[in-house]
Amino acid sequence: MFIDRARIYVEAGAGGDGMSSFRREKFVEKGGPNGGNGGRGGSVILRADKNLNTLIDFRYKRKFVAKRGGQGGNSNCTGHRADDVIVKVPMGTLVRDDATGVRLADLVEDGQEYVVAKGGRGGKGNACYATATNRAPTFAEKGEPGENRWVKLELKLLADVGLVGYPSVGKSSIIAQVSAARPEIAAYHFTTLTPVLGVVRIDAERSFVLADIPGLIEGAHQGVGLGYDFLRHVERTKVLLHVLDVSGTDGRDPIDDFEKINFELKEYSDKLARRKQLVVANKMDLPEGRENFERVKKYVAEKGFEIMPVSAATGEGLQELMYKAYEMLQNFEPEEDEEEGILPEEIDPDSFEVVPGNDTDFEVRGKNIERLVAMTNFDNDEALYRFQLIWKSLKIDDALKEAGIEEGQTVRIRDMVFEFKES
Repeated sequence: MFIDRARIYVEAGAGGDGMSSFRREKFVEKGGPNGGNGGRGGSVILRADKNLNTLIDFRYKRKFVAKRGGQGGNSNCTGHRADDVIVKVPMGTLVRDDATGVRLADLVEDGQEYVVAKGGRGGKGNACYATATNRAPTFAEKGEPGENRWVKLELKLLADVGLVGYPSVGKSSIIAQVSAARPEIAAYHFTTLTPVLGVVRIDAERSFVLADIPGLIEGAHQGVGLGYDFLRHVERTKVLLHVLDVSGTDGRDPIDDFEKINFELKEYSDKLARRKQLVVANKMDLPEGRENFERVKKYVAEKGFEIMPVSAATGEGLQELMYKAYEMLQNFEPEEDEEEGILPEEIDPDSFEVVPGNDTDFEVRGKNIERLVAMTNFDNDEALYRFQLIWKSLKIDDALKEAGIEEGQTVRIRDMVFEFKES
């Protein structure tokens, strides 16, 4: 079964907690702090694999969770680092954040990786906080929580040349003739319901990948039929072979078909409409095809396209067609990727915002302040004092007052709720 979309949950492991301990040995009257750091949590990594061609595995497993890092030990021993979780996906998989729709990665090469959820770093042990003025700190950090999110995976086939056109114009017959692909071929519409890939060999050293894109219909760019599902796979192709049934066996006019399919391509993507296109006049073995060809050829030429007559039934003209497609492929010049939604530039991790809370009066959101809350042991007085110093240095009190907070109102940061008091 061909599955080209999936939604999965990924959760990286938290870092291990740091250790608070002191050196205890005979004849050592006052051993210093020797608590080790926690180990880093495992990350969740997506890896493109050339041996996969569908996202069907994600129908049965949608949750991928990495383990947390080991806790720090005494004698300055660092906790073990947790193993990463490797999730294999087909080449051509586009990764988007489910909540925002932002594009995170485009995995198009075998072995290409993307860290979709980063493991949390281990908390520092108390040995890291020893200073000339505080030689025996008693506190240690908790491990940093790992990242977690829902992501959408979209598979866009990696094909050099794509066959497009109305249903039953002969696309499947063409790919069956020129490659080892064996799509279902029958005398009814929408015989092909999933894209089919075939390798076309020009000679021993030259070849390209040809994709049979299931038939498009009017309104495909708006999702009519299976429009979105099919058009997605056309996007990566470098050359389009626009197949027309010049015989008009289904009562359709090939010129009308030509205009409608190009309209759907343009409405879906301007970039796709600019793609190199070679018109293929199929079913030339039929008398009606030979009668219509000159009229269609003249019209297509006026639109600036080249047309080649072929017969998928007899194989006539297919070899010349493949040579021409390969030639166009060699002259392909890629456009810059103009897709919006690339991750924005990294923001200042110390920045934060104060917003009205859902179950509290206010909520403070920011990368470093949220991480500080998660990694602070509030049961330890020294750790609490350190938290207060950092809170003050970030000027969070000033921001809360500017937002209109009053004495006794509550503030949430991650899972912690604080009561505001004037310092």
